[in-house]
Amino acid sequence: MTVVFLNGEFVSRDAARVSVFDHGYLYGDGVFEGIRAYNGRVFRLDEHLDRLFESARTVMLRVPLTKEELREVVLETLRRNGLRDGYVRLVVSRGPGDLGLDPRKCPQPTVVVIAEGIQLYPQEAYTRGLRAITVTTRKISPDMLSPQVKSLNYLNNILARIEVNRAGVDEGIMLNAAGYVTECTADNVFIVRRGELWTPPVYLGILKGITRETVLELAHALEIPATERVFTMHDIYTAEECFLTGTAAEVAPVVEVDGRVIGDGTPGAVTRRVIGAFRERVAAEGAPIFPQEVAA
Repeated sequence: MTVVFLNGEFVSRDAARVSVFDHGYLYGDGVFEGIRAYNGRVFRLDEHLDRLFESARTVMLRVPLTKEELREVVLETLRRNGLRDGYVRLVVSRGPGDLGLDPRKCPQPTVVVIAEGIQLYPQEAYTRGLRAITVTTRKISPDMLSPQVKSLNYLNNILARIEVNRAGVDEGIMLNAAGYVTECTADNVFIVRRGELWTPPVYLGILKGITRETVLELAHALEIPATERVFTMHDIYTAEECFLTGTAAEVAPVVEVDGRVIGDGTPGAVTRRVIGAFRERVAAEGAPIFPQEVAA
């Protein structure tokens, strides 16, 4: 049975209950992180915790545990669920209050850590590739709400996801108000043009994804030219390759967008190299869940 960390205690899945007066439930007032464990290690745990605390600071949300304490809670949650490979969802909400918006009425934040398995796309999608569309839902402008705050307010992405579902495809590419490519409903996006790897710059209104940063590091190590660059859907339609990155998605090839075949319609050589290098990296790097294995 799944064991969940909830406000200082480890409880069963059925006992993991949050108040209906919690402002995370009432208003989406909170922050979260999705984190992956591979081969007995948690990949880039410290980077995820840094981003969580940065998000919380921006929205003036007090995290009632230190970074070091929360780090150990994540590892212990995986241990108690017997997971060497899995997905961790870490949530800090404003906590219970009244029915008004005022966060001052929420004296005690809620902290939840869940660890389970996850498979965002079927395994064959990584060999045959994904199909995507351009959605009509536009990304929220960074002058309205910073995309670097990974908050519980995901309605913008959910509306885009509904379009994806209705179209019967795997993912949706979101544009900003000026029509430039930003990211997908849950992932960052990369394309390959003339052997060079492009990804949209953060200032267009995207989340600075941790998997995205890892791929840029890997590209450098693999001597693949990579750059942050503003581009449009025309550039995707005429790209040699396209792939998505995210904690849950990992590195996923895209072979069709808006009915246009990308490249030759199969995952390209650059994408395959990046996937291989990424899988090697995550299998070997990270905070050990079971330290005794490392000591041995």
